[in-house]
Amino acid sequence: MRTGVRPFLVVLAFLSTAGCNGSRDQLLADLQSPRPEVRALAVKKLAEDARPEDLSLFTRAAKDMNVIVRAEAATALGKSQDPRVVDLLGELLEDPAEEVQGQAAMALSQVKNDKAKAYLTLQYGRRGRRTRQVIVQALEQANVPGAMAEVVAAEAKAIWERNLLTLQEGSPPERVGAAEELGKSGKTEALNRLLPLVRDSQVILAAAAVRGLGDSGDKRMMAAILPLLAESFPELRESAITALMQLADPQAAPRLQAVAVEKSAVSPLAVDALLALPPHPETDAALCAVALDAATAEAIDAARAMRERGGCPLDPILERLARTSTAASGLQAVIGLGPLAQSALPKVLPLVSSPDMTLRMLAVEAAGAIGDTSAAPVLQKAFDQEHQSIQALRQDWISTPLPERYGAGFDPSSLKGTEARAGEKHATLMARVKALNAAKARDLGRPVVQPRVPAELYDDVEPSQLEPLAGLLRALGSVQAPGALELLKGFAGDSSATLRTAALVGLTRLGPEGLALARGGMFESERELIKALALALSEQGEPGQQILVELLPQISGEKLLLLDALHRHGAPASAVEPLRQVVTEGGPESVLAASILGRMKATAAVPTLVKALEDPNSLGRRELLTALGEIGDSTAAEVVARDLYHDLPEIRAAAASALARIGNDAHAHELDALKSDYYRRVREAATLALGKKTTTAAEGAH
Repeated sequence: MRTGVRPFLVVLAFLSTAGCNGSRDQLLADLQSPRPEVRALAVKKLAEDARPEDLSLFTRAAKDMNVIVRAEAATALGKSQDPRVVDLLGELLEDPAEEVQGQAAMALSQVKNDKAKAYLTLQYGRRGRRTRQVIVQALEQANVPGAMAEVVAAEAKAIWERNLLTLQEGSPPERVGAAEELGKSGKTEALNRLLPLVRDSQVILAAAAVRGLGDSGDKRMMAAILPLLAESFPELRESAITALMQLADPQAAPRLQAVAVEKSAVSPLAVDALLALPPHPETDAALCAVALDAATAEAIDAARAMRERGGCPLDPILERLARTSTAASGLQAVIGLGPLAQSALPKVLPLVSSPDMTLRMLAVEAAGAIGDTSAAPVLQKAFDQEHQSIQALRQDWISTPLPERYGAGFDPSSLKGTEARAGEKHATLMARVKALNAAKARDLGRPVVQPRVPAELYDDVEPSQLEPLAGLLRALGSVQAPGALELLKGFAGDSSATLRTAALVGLTRLGPEGLALARGGMFESERELIKALALALSEQGEPGQQILVELLPQISGEKLLLLDALHRHGAPASAVEPLRQVVTEGGPESVLAASILGRMKATAAVPTLVKALEDPNSLGRRELLTALGEIGDSTAAEVVARDLYHDLPEIRAAAASALARIGNDAHAHELDALKSDYYRRVREAATLALGKKTTTAAEGAH
């Protein structure tokens, strides 16, 4: 028997070997397949054999045109643990595809030598969020202690050295960018290098240095920045104001006030800086002074801000109103303060009949802002006079209506030739488009607004001439004058967009019936009309805001205007579902929608916001993180924490700030690593998050 079995076993072994060789031959052939998935599978199967001679095959596969093949090649090269593949894996770590970058990072972790670690550390600062996260995992797998802290510190060092070198040797534009970036580090050494540049002969470099000082967050820089407000170079003054806005120190208020009231090109920016300062007696005093002495638009903004802070002293305003030469400055303060300036109404009403057009318009707006019904008779009289004068100007030259059909021989469709046929075809196509748009509007429940045919070939009255009448229409609505509803309803169909806008805005102030009438105006074609009406609706509180919420699904082209109005003045609880839909659809509108949901603390929107955050291409990443932080739902912590690895510092800072509210117990080591980040804002956000919720990883180790 033994002599019979032995030949059988030899044959069996031979067949087995032949089978294996045949399988390997097939895999080698598959490497030449035109199908990338076949080539990738062949690389994977060959890597399981781990033959040294296959290293050249994997090297060739690493240059394949297809992503999945290169990714499998990176894995195969890592399994070889051959030091010779480190440089090739380093190249794959720079591959355009993130999938290949991730596989290359994990492959380098298997080599476990200093060169592989150096590649991983270097590329952390050059890659996107997903690859950065994989690099940290790879280093941890290679038993590198404090892996994330080490790569964050290395990135910070590289950025610092690059900016220093650029500041010293770069071209002028490069030096400007480097100066700003050095300031963002918040390091004392950066400030020491930027301070001398503030007086540099190159204004653009000096301005960049000033912005850098502002980004440092060091309030000691106020002494160097404040004198620059008196400079003659607008760029330098703008940079100084921007820096003071970043430092947010109320001590800057008096100097900003001086710039705000000089009515120069930088005055609006100075007012914005004052509005950005935290509430403080010195800031409030400066805003009240600006409300009296700045240009009208900026003054009204300042006074409106003070309306929310309790108002301004009325005695200086009343003194201004008592003199014709200073009445305009008093009126602009009253417009901003609104009902808080009720006691000024007796001095405002006489100015409604002033011969000075500017003064008269300000007085009408001020009376409307106060909103007292006792002003109705005076405003009604002024309206009758203004309307009578405007009617004379708008008198039709031709009393008969303009023809709406072509006369005999003038109809283009009756003309012969190529041009006529082309015109007829174009008209037919446009008619179809209009019909489709109308059908779509009807399906959405939207009224179909027909284009307005001009009543005249030429209008003698410019829109600016209609502004006084428009102001009176708004004011009559504000004081709820008798008969205002019917009057404004009539003007809501006027051919002038100026008067239509004023009438629709006035209707929003006349209760439920007026709001219902104004609602239809949101389907007008004029963008400025829609914008003004949306803001007016939102100012009416929940009834008006509810109309905007109902219109959100129906209006597509100007959805941003509705969202902006809700963002400024708040949204009702019923807005959650429509806003979630906006976030799901994406686009620029989703950014505002996410911010509103965050302010509302809408827990029901968390899954939608998380899904949007998981999309690497979603817009408004910072706003999504901020919204989730404001809601504070712990279920979002894991997704939010991924952005601690983001390559943009503002996103890392937003993620750390969100975790401070959500809870960060599982992510303390990442936050601890970010305490050595290059950017000051990131370090501060991480430190704040750790201080609020947990001890640091380093402290926990002790």
